[in-house]
Amino acid sequence: MNPDSSVLNGTVDIVNEGHLNGTAGDSSGTEEGKSFNMMPEVEMCQSVLPCHANHKGGLSAGQLLKWIDIIACLAAEKHAGLPCVTASIDDIQFEETVRVGQIINIKAKVNRAFNTSMEVGIRVVVQDVLTGVLKRVCVAYSTFVAKPVGTQKIHLKPVDCLTTAEDHLEYALASERRRLRLYNEDAFTKLMQDSHLLKGEFSQNYSFLFCVCALVGVANGKESSQISTERTRVQSIELVLPPHANHHGNTFGGQIMAWMENAATVAASRLYGTYPTLKSVDMFKFRGPSSVGDRLVFKAIVNNTFQKSSLEVGVRVEAYDCEEWTRGKARHINSAFLIYNASSDKAQTQTFPSVKYTSKDGQRRYLAAIVRKRIRLARYCHILSSKEEGPLSVPWDKSNQAYLSYNNVAALTVLAGKHGWEVNSSQPKIRVYMNEELDTLSVQVEMHVTVSSLQAFFLLSDLSLRPSWDRHYSSCEEVQVVNEDDKLYHITCPAVNKDKPRDFVVLMSRRQPCKEGDSYIIALRSVTVASVPPDPDYMRSEVLCAGFLIKDASRATCKVSYYNQVTSGVLPYIAGNLAGWSKSMEETASSCIEFLENVTDQKICAF
Repeated sequence: MNPDSSVLNGTVDIVNEGHLNGTAGDSSGTEEGKSFNMMPEVEMCQSVLPCHANHKGGLSAGQLLKWIDIIACLAAEKHAGLPCVTASIDDIQFEETVRVGQIINIKAKVNRAFNTSMEVGIRVVVQDVLTGVLKRVCVAYSTFVAKPVGTQKIHLKPVDCLTTAEDHLEYALASERRRLRLYNEDAFTKLMQDSHLLKGEFSQNYSFLFCVCALVGVANGKESSQISTERTRVQSIELVLPPHANHHGNTFGGQIMAWMENAATVAASRLYGTYPTLKSVDMFKFRGPSSVGDRLVFKAIVNNTFQKSSLEVGVRVEAYDCEEWTRGKARHINSAFLIYNASSDKAQTQTFPSVKYTSKDGQRRYLAAIVRKRIRLARYCHILSSKEEGPLSVPWDKSNQAYLSYNNVAALTVLAGKHGWEVNSSQPKIRVYMNEELDTLSVQVEMHVTVSSLQAFFLLSDLSLRPSWDRHYSSCEEVQVVNEDDKLYHITCPAVNKDKPRDFVVLMSRRQPCKEGDSYIIALRSVTVASVPPDPDYMRSEVLCAGFLIKDASRATCKVSYYNQVTSGVLPYIAGNLAGWSKSMEETASSCIEFLENVTDQKICAF
């Protein structure tokens, strides 16, 4: 099977932007024809018909992947002037559901060419015929390789038609994305080599919990709620026929992706009990070709679930010609990892059950899914860091101080009460959690400290002490004392990644428990204060919601939980942790514990 992306038989309307006048037959000798040939972008428009839809009346993800592969191949071949094959398609995020009767518009162009490969950027939007409203469906990046003719040596020409600021940006980012792909491969290998740490953090915890649940289940006459991933295993076979071939005579890559998506959806539905929603594609990787007459075997299985709101399905494709089929000797030609979300069509949000593995191979897949999730978070960091945020700070004045103080405490309480916190790392006395919810990413650092909760409360609520234990704080100066429990601080932080140092102006609101069993609260959020204008030597950044919840564990111990709803200003200081190749949050938590447990009596008396 050749993973070429290419034209399917049927009616496909492909138009280059800027060439909407005249006919193809008479344009070759005109200015319009020259403009057509010069335009790097290739465009496809499709009316979504019932034959393109799934059982819910939405555009089938498999059909969309076919169209994406076609348009990407045509853009690649237009630039290369040679037949091209798909090497990979990665990081597709589906943002909008497309319905029957709407119009799909897909644009593709080569962002950058390297020696023998090139990156093609694809943008998909949907238009409602009645309203004319346009919405983005997804953005994808595909890597294509030019096929040499005979012994011809390939050296692709550079992309030189950079006419807009966006063209220049995509050209620059293509090189960075290529570097990131290679880096992710190295990071995956390294993290898998350290999988014994993951086993300690995740597998043993889950196995322990499963054993406990199983014992409780036996006592109560009930089965454990965890489901074996083996129950989701799917195997499906397809015979490659002439209609499945591309214009190079090999199996059409888009058709293979559609078959893979089908197998993955079936596997996910076996765990879910109904059809989940495909949210993103981590990677389609093409390893080798197939051709008409080959038997393709698709193997799909759920690898892991995350926060009970998403799951990863792995798909492997094996090809056999007639002789290989008889001997049972397969060729591994494709693999992919697809991420599904639980559907929430009804008023109540549905969730996935937890899963367990029952074999060494299952354990490997289970851990690999965790590693890939960490790498996806690293990509998410890049997206969040380049995302334009509106102002997060609110103006501070006496007229709204009561409201801002209340809102500060309430926001932290709501953040701490969210469901779906997932363990990211664990070590004695410290555990780090993450929570992904739509476009919001939050972190929680849980610390067990051998001091009273009241002592921890007073020490942590004095932010001027924080630079002594938090290396991310260069300085912290009191700007204004509002009252006993509310203060304004100006915080400076060191530079990261050759950027300017950052500074924050925050409101600190602290509350003691109203009744026994409640937590001590120290809440932080950014405010705008006229007396502390932006400093040109610093990058003014913002905190949306952060702080500590402190609760008694015993007379002499307490649990301190730090929360932060990540913003682009906070992200540089925790990005390495999210991706799994830094332990800065754990190191800071350890320093915090040491500070709380070893503070002198004189400092405590100062409060």
